Amino acid sequence: MERRELLRLLASAGALPLLAPLARAAGTADDWQARFEAARTPWKTGFATPPDDLPLTRATVRGRFPDAVAGTLLRIGPAGHDLGGERYHHWFDGDGMVHRFVIDGPDVRHQGRYVATPKRVAEVRAGRRLFEAFGTMPPGVEPPTSADSINVANTSVLPMQGEVLALWEGGSATRVDARTLETLGVKTWRPDLAGMPFSAHPKVDPDGTVWNFGVSSGQGLLALYEIAPEGTLRRAAVVPVADMPMVHDFAVTERHMVFLMPPLVYDGKRKEAGASFLDAHVWRPELGMRALVIDKQNWERRQMLTLPAGFLFHVGNAWEDETPSGTLIHIDYVRSDNADSVFTTNREVMRARVVRSTHPRLTVATLNLGTGKATQQALAQEAEFPRIDPRRVGLRHRQVVHATQIRPDLPGFGAIARTDVESGRSQRFSYGTQAMVEEHVFVPDGTKPGWVLGTVLDFGRQKTVLSCFAADHLAAGPVAQATLPYALPLGLHGAFVPA
Repeated sequence: MERRELLRLLASAGALPLLAPLARAAGTADDWQARFEAARTPWKTGFATPPDDLPLTRATVRGRFPDAVAGTLLRIGPAGHDLGGERYHHWFDGDGMVHRFVIDGPDVRHQGRYVATPKRVAEVRAGRRLFEAFGTMPPGVEPPTSADSINVANTSVLPMQGEVLALWEGGSATRVDARTLETLGVKTWRPDLAGMPFSAHPKVDPDGTVWNFGVSSGQGLLALYEIAPEGTLRRAAVVPVADMPMVHDFAVTERHMVFLMPPLVYDGKRKEAGASFLDAHVWRPELGMRALVIDKQNWERRQMLTLPAGFLFHVGNAWEDETPSGTLIHIDYVRSDNADSVFTTNREVMRARVVRSTHPRLTVATLNLGTGKATQQALAQEAEFPRIDPRRVGLRHRQVVHATQIRPDLPGFGAIARTDVESGRSQRFSYGTQAMVEEHVFVPDGTKPGWVLGTVLDFGRQKTVLSCFAADHLAAGPVAQATLPYALPLGLHGAFVPA
């Protein structure tokens, strides 16, 4: 796409590429905060609001962390859930807090800081919520002046050139100092891209090239980015997508970008009527799960295939091979039958209630670009937060690390697993009945099997624990653990940076 055409489309998208919100008149206070405070469930610590930043604190270490995991585990998630007696109505709404676990053999230290976005700074100063959020319309909210005025920077992190980019769905990445976690301001890839959505799941090719996207729901546009390993923008464009769905993640292969698009479709009329961004979406299963495949070299070459209707947040990985019938793309992702989890499950935890939705399953799909046919197979494993060896992004892989073991009395998962997506064989480690698992990442170790590193909320002891496993002996349990003297709010995604 020519630069002139990109500028025209960006201008037509307006200042708010994700939301075109309608301010709601002031109303009476609701009882979500009171219900949360009154609940006796010990796991609610995972959804509590730390009153301040968390200074660098030494953990209690059992065992020794391997040399290959010497470095920093970065994590981020929603943490500022309530303000001025008002509580958000969705887990994804909270102001982001970024964490770093500095690992050095027998020594592990933790630090956490809120991302000082313009939104958080203005609201903390005012002592109340000023803007709408993903799933909440607080009373008396003001129309935002830009997408970044409502940016919560709470979903994922991308280490880049000595900094950390704190990522959200609907606006700019936010620059954070990798050593101090001080907020440095928004990342603008190019002046005409200021405020454009830069999504939370960029993919990094083995050669260091970064690929990402952003969704402009109101305008039906999908933004595409290609960024060089040194952090400079190579290309950006927007492409139109009819019936724009909620897209959280994507995959890359050696030659393609792959978007699985659930039939959760944006309805601008609902937004104009005052709905939150989430509630402006409608479930339209007749659309199926559309799979948009875009050529990496020529973004004008696009193909749409269709899978059975379903919902997803996260993709593991994708790879391609050539057959007599054409190019096959294999992609594994976490599939649910519907979107109940985002509408109900992830809302009710904000008042300390468990409402179970359909169980997400690790699923492997095959897209035949020659015939235009798409098929899939669900594996036996309940799953979320899939991660692979980062050296295999876009390449053939077999092993996926993921959370598993759903319990009816708790939100989330209680175990970590490593599953072979070709054979279906899986090994797991259960953290016990008083634990809630967060995302675990794979850490390479040369030609050795590597390590699995991640955190869990031990709500029985009201502490957060960092664990390290031998990747090929996950069921044997952690080789080392670091226990913090406090519990952190449950987060979303992270990244490991070697020392």
